[in-house]
Amino acid sequence: MKPSNPHPDPTALPDPTASQDPVSPQDPVSPPDPTTFPTLPDTTPLDTTAQLITRITSELGTRLGHVTLNGSRRTDPGRTPVPTFPASPRPAPLPAAAPALVLVAHGSRDPRARRTVTALLDLVRALRPGLDVRLGHIELNEPGLDETLRGLPADGPGAVLVPLLLSRGYHVKHDIPAAAAAADSAAAATAQPRRPLHVAAPLGPHPLLVEALHSRLAEAGWPAGAAAEGHGVVLAAAGSRDPDSAVDTRRAAGLLARRLGVPVVPAYAAPTEHTPTTVPAALRTLADRGVRHAAVASYFTAPGRFATQAADAAPWLAAAPLGAHPALAALLLHRYEQARSAAPTSHRQLASA
Repeated sequence: MKPSNPHPDPTALPDPTASQDPVSPQDPVSPPDPTTFPTLPDTTPLDTTAQLITRITSELGTRLGHVTLNGSRRTDPGRTPVPTFPASPRPAPLPAAAPALVLVAHGSRDPRARRTVTALLDLVRALRPGLDVRLGHIELNEPGLDETLRGLPADGPGAVLVPLLLSRGYHVKHDIPAAAAAADSAAAATAQPRRPLHVAAPLGPHPLLVEALHSRLAEAGWPAGAAAEGHGVVLAAAGSRDPDSAVDTRRAAGLLARRLGVPVVPAYAAPTEHTPTTVPAALRTLADRGVRHAAVASYFTAPGRFATQAADAAPWLAAAPLGAHPALAALLLHRYEQARSAAPTSHRQLASA
């Protein structure tokens, strides 16, 4: 019998004392070592949301210093650490020439998606006061990405387009670079100053996403500490015709498997040739492997039809989408900084890739 499992608010903040153990998906699956990343010793009450966000992101940054960008554990303390996130409630102000961060969301007919993305933008602004943060949609919602790019100051420092997407695929490889190229062409046609535009990588796979996934599972009732034998997870994603998307989702499943110490099977709400496994099929796979308690982790950034469809198939627990989670906000800023510091790439080359 499927127990009652109302989804938690996707804009809610997680427990800042939750542990994490982000490592390479190639490592064998094993329960996380609770001594590796001890819980936060500071139990001082937090008076404001901003203080809570600061504490969480400070701890995430410290812990991520022990891993590489692809999730493998560092063994050489002399290597350059992973970039950390603001540890002070009042980060140093950005230089005046800092480009805007344009969050590129897919868009959805579900009104909850827009509210969730707006809440996520508020978290990003709280983490980086003074940064110009804007929203553009690929389809279905306003403002569209082209409209957002037209609204950038003509004499401003440009923008970094950060996809609110979890893997590589058509939108990342074609739609977003094409929008940047079109904005360049429109500026040239009207003899306006060129505004530099950079396109960031998609969000996943990354240990910060695993942190958010674990947090949402815990909110839904996933057991604390090491899960008992007979537990497993289906990582429910959207699906894509791009084989790179399937690779990215499988890597995310591997990271989550190591984080939880249980089998994790990727599945897709909209199956394709490269992402053929449905959520019910993945649940059967787990059952064949002896899993008696199978949860569905929602590998979606916001509520919508696919997330609801995946949750409805869960025989036990169904986690809420990633939503406005501080780890997701920190990852958006990390991708922004990566793209901002990278060598410029031709948008036309990206659009035709």
